[in-house]
Amino acid sequence: MATKRKLFEDVGDTGTTRPVATKGGIDAGRKGARGAIRIWLMILFALVFLMILVGGATRLTDSGLSITEWRPLTGALPPLNQPDWESEFAKYQQIDEFRLQNQWMTLTDFKVIYWWEWGHRQLGRVIGLVWALGFFGFLLLRKIPTGWTPRLLLLGGLGGLQGAIGWWMVSSGVTSGTATTDVVSTRLATHLGLAFVIMGFITWYALSLGRTERDLMQARRAKETKLYGLSTGLLHFTFLQILIGALVAGIDAGRTYTDWPLMAGQFFPPQAFVLEPTWRNFIENPGLVQFIHRMTGYALFAFAVVVWMRGRRSAHPNTRFAFNALFAALTLQVVLGITTVLYEAILPVALAHQGLAVLVWVLILRARHLALYPIATSLRGART
Repeated sequence: MATKRKLFEDVGDTGTTRPVATKGGIDAGRKGARGAIRIWLMILFALVFLMILVGGATRLTDSGLSITEWRPLTGALPPLNQPDWESEFAKYQQIDEFRLQNQWMTLTDFKVIYWWEWGHRQLGRVIGLVWALGFFGFLLLRKIPTGWTPRLLLLGGLGGLQGAIGWWMVSSGVTSGTATTDVVSTRLATHLGLAFVIMGFITWYALSLGRTERDLMQARRAKETKLYGLSTGLLHFTFLQILIGALVAGIDAGRTYTDWPLMAGQFFPPQAFVLEPTWRNFIENPGLVQFIHRMTGYALFAFAVVVWMRGRRSAHPNTRFAFNALFAALTLQVVLGITTVLYEAILPVALAHQGLAVLVWVLILRARHLALYPIATSLRGART
């Protein structure tokens, strides 16, 4: 005889224990050593940042061509005795920069510029070593989170490419008989641009590793699409301005016209198209290149105002703060850029301008990351 079932009795309930869902399934197998890898990435970031500053100082002191050979291994050792120093100096005396510009130099003067370039190259070797030790260490210990191995390997590949591009850049200035006393500015821009790309990847990875996979997946649902698109545009626009700034540095255009807001007392610089063919003026004419850098800077600032106004309307306090911070840094960068021109790109001011560009770059990436992965907060402002 069939028995009556209770109203809320489950069909097929035989009294067996039902499986209970476990929490944290999204992160299972993906955790790895997220915190340790993040610290390692921050160390790499600090080293690359130092590399950019030393590279800027090397450029501003005209030291970049003091080492005329590329020796990835043996070049790690500097001259250790007088004959070695004389040999290096003799090599430098064969290139156009010495013969046309620095014939006044003695061995003592040469040592100053040599140490700047040697230090720059040594930092590159240190960065490569820190990456290799970290990457292969985490790999052997199987501590890399799922899906992160290709990303971390990419950093090493870009670092190796950067070393090759560095020599490609230097080789363009190590010439004899061509009246060349500087590296090709477009190669300098490529070298600096790749450095910012590497720093961009490191920053994005560090920001992502600072939160769990579960957190990122949940936050992605609240993505602020319009704000994310605007911040992406600002990122690309800023990168363009960085490349143009590298062209300015490559031909010392920042020291050509040192008045502001005009150039030689007029809006458009004189003799802006004196080079032939015409296209060369856009990368080699100091007046025109500086003018383009100024105009692009004004346009970038105007666009940043639009992005900032949109960012202020975000529903998330952390996102609003991030966009406020990037706009403050970008405003300071504009002021510092004008100061750099007025003070003829002297070493400390020019380096500060370059260093602040890195901060602006990082703050844009942080704001963009928060637009993509907002941090939810309660009504009282506490993180949920």
